[in-house]
Amino acid sequence: MSDIFREVDEDLRRDRAEQLFKKYGGAMIAAVVLVVAGTGGYSFWRHWKEQKRQEQTAALVAALSQTAQGPEKGVDALAAFAGTADPSLAAVAQFNAAALLIRQNKAAEAATIYDGIARNAGVPAAYRDLATLLAAMQRTESGDPAQLSAQLQPLTADASPWRFSARELTALLAVRSGDTEKAGTLYKQLADDPQTPSGLRTRAADLASLYGKG
Repeated sequence: MSDIFREVDEDLRRDRAEQLFKKYGGAMIAAVVLVVAGTGGYSFWRHWKEQKRQEQTAALVAALSQTAQGPEKGVDALAAFAGTADPSLAAVAQFNAAALLIRQNKAAEAATIYDGIARNAGVPAAYRDLATLLAAMQRTESGDPAQLSAQLQPLTADASPWRFSARELTALLAVRSGDTEKAGTLYKQLADDPQTPSGLRTRAADLASLYGKG
């Protein structure tokens, strides 16, 4: 008798399972397919992204090699690469293109390239800040000291990796504007800061003395 009840119970369970599968089976299969597709898709995406980065790195090296044929050729090749590359690699190309322009005494054109890097939100913040600093350097003799100092202000903060160069450039701009008191104070601060790079620190100490802060 117990075997009969067991068979009936198993039949009921089987019927209930079949009913549940008919009701929810489609969603269950879809969920499994999505998980498998998602896992496979993510692996494919990672592989594709790594492959693309390797291809772009090779293309960047090829663009840099064009500099051997002359600065103009190099600038054109790097600009072409930057137009289609990942923002970070594009920025590397643009930094190199700007350096070639500086070698040709084309400071204004180099500064324009740096401006483009600084405005690109897709570029790492450290790159953008460096571009701001370098753009200001190219405009030190021709730009408005007050405007350039304002652009450099965020880079002089203690957390900035470019703070020492930004502070030195701000002091130089103060000299240009005739504020030797401010310049001397900034040079003195750089000279007294043990974290200031040694070469800059020595230079700052000499200039601080020049402006009566030694």
